[in-house]
Amino acid sequence: MASKTEGYNIYKIFKYFSRKFKIKDKALPTDVKEAFSNYAGSPEARMRPDQLRRFMAEHQGETEITLSDAEGIVRQVLSRRKNDVVQDHTTGLILEDFFYLLFLDDLNGPCNSQVHHDMTAPLSHYFIYTGHNSYLTGNQLSSDCSEVPIIKALQGGVRVIELDLWPSSKDDINVLHGRTLTTPVPLINCLKCIKEHAFVTSPYPVIITFEDHLTPSLQAKVAEMVTRTLGDLLYYPESECLTEFPSPESLKNRIIISTKPPKEFLELKDKGNVLANERESSGEETSGKDTVDGGLGVEFDADDRSESDQDDEDNNACGDNKSCQPAPPPEYKRLITIHAGKPKGGLREALRVASDKVRRLSLNEQALERAAASYPTDLVSELVLIQAVVLSSFTQRNVLRVYPKGTRFNSSNYKPIIGWMHGAQMVAFNMQGYGKSLWLMHGMFRANGGCGYVKKPDFLMQNGPRNEVFDPKKTRPVKMTLKVKVYMGDGWHLDFSRTHFDTYSPPDFYTKVYIVGVPADCSKKKTEIISDDWAPVWNEEFTFPLTVPELALLRIEVREYDKSEKDDFGGQTCLPVSDIKQGIRAVPLHNRKGEKYKSVKLLMGFQFQ
Repeated sequence: MASKTEGYNIYKIFKYFSRKFKIKDKALPTDVKEAFSNYAGSPEARMRPDQLRRFMAEHQGETEITLSDAEGIVRQVLSRRKNDVVQDHTTGLILEDFFYLLFLDDLNGPCNSQVHHDMTAPLSHYFIYTGHNSYLTGNQLSSDCSEVPIIKALQGGVRVIELDLWPSSKDDINVLHGRTLTTPVPLINCLKCIKEHAFVTSPYPVIITFEDHLTPSLQAKVAEMVTRTLGDLLYYPESECLTEFPSPESLKNRIIISTKPPKEFLELKDKGNVLANERESSGEETSGKDTVDGGLGVEFDADDRSESDQDDEDNNACGDNKSCQPAPPPEYKRLITIHAGKPKGGLREALRVASDKVRRLSLNEQALERAAASYPTDLVSELVLIQAVVLSSFTQRNVLRVYPKGTRFNSSNYKPIIGWMHGAQMVAFNMQGYGKSLWLMHGMFRANGGCGYVKKPDFLMQNGPRNEVFDPKKTRPVKMTLKVKVYMGDGWHLDFSRTHFDTYSPPDFYTKVYIVGVPADCSKKKTEIISDDWAPVWNEEFTFPLTVPELALLRIEVREYDKSEKDDFGGQTCLPVSDIKQGIRAVPLHNRKGEKYKSVKLLMGFQFQ
């Protein structure tokens, strides 16, 4: 049991004894006091708006701040501290006001909050925030299917929503994880919620990926339902196949469809089309796994169900009477902006497509990891459009989607950095899942204003002077050094009960700081443990030399030391190094699910050399 008296926290022990812990005043870091004095003139002075503007421009690197902006910041700080509307900004900020400002993440957050990447390149030039089985509320086998996780994903900035389409008993379409105990949700419910919530967080395009198990008549019904529900938000190209993907900028506030073209449509196309030839040469698969080699010794599993599942569903819809299956109407195939497929007949063969067409290819995480581990450069160099520019990698023009292996029944996730290092645009994740991998996903897409699209580095979009491709394992010189200073933390006493971390004393916090990126850049550091303090002060600095800062993520985790049990979790966040702003910053922490705490923050410093 814990209580609070004037200036002390009291912790009861066995009802008969108590321990008193003096509540310490927040200690202003020396760097904060020096910064205030340097720009305001002295610790006792007031910082005028013009002096604040100069501090923000020179110390914090925010050169776009105007005098009017600085005046507005002063008014906001004074109003919040006084819990009243303050009109007069001329009085300026005292040292305590300035410290208060630095701890406000909405005014002094760690990342650029605006979209600042070039958004006019084709979609294949971007990492795209991608969900997997977006309709599931929990595990992959028995959880409910619902529009609720779709809404949460869109509100969190996710731009790719995956829907598995299956016939219902009422000649309608349901969304569910097939051949499991998951309860279905009607497709129309999913489409309506996507329409309503698609652009609440980001104006950039939402991509709906269909994994359909439907007969041609139901595909036609999907086409009618999609066009009627989405209306003018729906975009689809005038031609059957694109030679280049549109840009995110050109597709603002539009929704596009990505799926495999109907089987009948492929078979009716020119027999010289390689995709149709692959399907004919592979025959009907009866196994739950597609095994292809392509000279790489790599197997590629089908996504959650085999390709044969769709074939079986089509064939069984009318028994053996194939004549009752007319070719799907043009409306369905015309809806497809991004044509999708999976490797059959070998990796090289799967990528042997015409140079005037672009498409999406899906590989599971195991295939990607095996290829990356065994052939560090072959994954990209083998993903080549043979009939296009010599040695131009597949992901430079086309879209590569990576998805979780089928045994992740608990909706866990894999390491996303492997996909990004090899140019995969869609690293599909179970957003309803949990764990450190999901924290990395959240971190990557805090970049570029959190819009869901992050421009890929140039070295992933072009080959070197000798046509070499990016090798993440190659030794490189240090390109940038990041200095991270952990000043202090606060807010736990507001978001947690007094006995949450320790029944008999205040918590003993420490902070762990990681760099996640190419192997040469990966590193981890840890602060000292600060005992019995709800507002710990560390003032510790760490240095991280980076060879590929474009792919580096800074992962931060606070733990509470426990002598007898596993250390308690005290919050986490992940930041894209490329978007971290210099200076002294308020860094809000999140819970295990990635939800932001109301009050818990760290005060940190960032310098780039």
